[in-house]
Amino acid sequence: MITATKLAKRYGDRAAVDDLSFEVTPGTVTGFLGPNGAGKSTTMRLMLGLDHGEGETLFDGRRFATIRRPMREIGTVLEARAFHPTRSARNHLRMLAAGSGIDYARVDEVLEMVGLADVARHQPRSFSLGMAQRLGLAQAMLGDPATLVLDEPANGLDPHGIQWLRDILKSLAAEGRTVFVSSHLLPEMALMADRLVVIGRGRMIYQGDVDGFVREFTRSTVVVRSPNADSLVAALSAEGVAAETFEDGALRVSGIEASEVGEAAFRAGIVLHELTTRTASLEAAFMTATGDDTL
Repeated sequence: MITATKLAKRYGDRAAVDDLSFEVTPGTVTGFLGPNGAGKSTTMRLMLGLDHGEGETLFDGRRFATIRRPMREIGTVLEARAFHPTRSARNHLRMLAAGSGIDYARVDEVLEMVGLADVARHQPRSFSLGMAQRLGLAQAMLGDPATLVLDEPANGLDPHGIQWLRDILKSLAAEGRTVFVSSHLLPEMALMADRLVVIGRGRMIYQGDVDGFVREFTRSTVVVRSPNADSLVAALSAEGVAAETFEDGALRVSGIEASEVGEAAFRAGIVLHELTTRTASLEAAFMTATGDDTL
């Protein structure tokens, strides 16, 4: 369980993070969203005690700095290329394992897990950004932690890599781990995340489940097709519901559930050929929610 309370950070007169409080629960992937410059990376640094500011973050009731061997409990990736320039990937992880009392056998396990076993003896400075991201995840998983805090781990991954990342993070959450991950890839976040924390200009905009965010910041519509479209428009109008007609003859109805449209058609004896609820995307909700908070 991660509990962040009243996090704040200022640079002169500008508030990079402004009174942020939120929770990240076990067993879920919680997405951390915001426009560029919204304060996501600064927030994560505050959570881990890497930046000075106000507020407090507790990991299962403890501050990060008080945990004796944090790599065994909290896996983090804040920089994609935070590696020693001359050590091999394996030796980089072995160095970290030694510092945390982790068996060296775990190094090869995590390299296999992230698909880097074949390049374990290569130096990370020769890695592509996508390979560096995989090594970063191997580093985060080295201590088999119950909590993951990852800043933009999908950057540089190809479509197969993004799907792989999604599957592995969801499987880790399914094991009961706490996963907190930032990303600007909104379609991917819609598939990966169970819950969201959304900020703009360092301030809280929303925290809760993904569907709730979409419902709050967009409007669902019902698409209806009928051979008696004019009669259906009249029937809906009689009940105080407006219907917009598309060029192809379909109707779009807002402010009413599909079941209510169907019942209105049934009462009027009107045949329907389609009755579909169209929900807006996470991207549309994000643009609406953060439209005034972009830099």
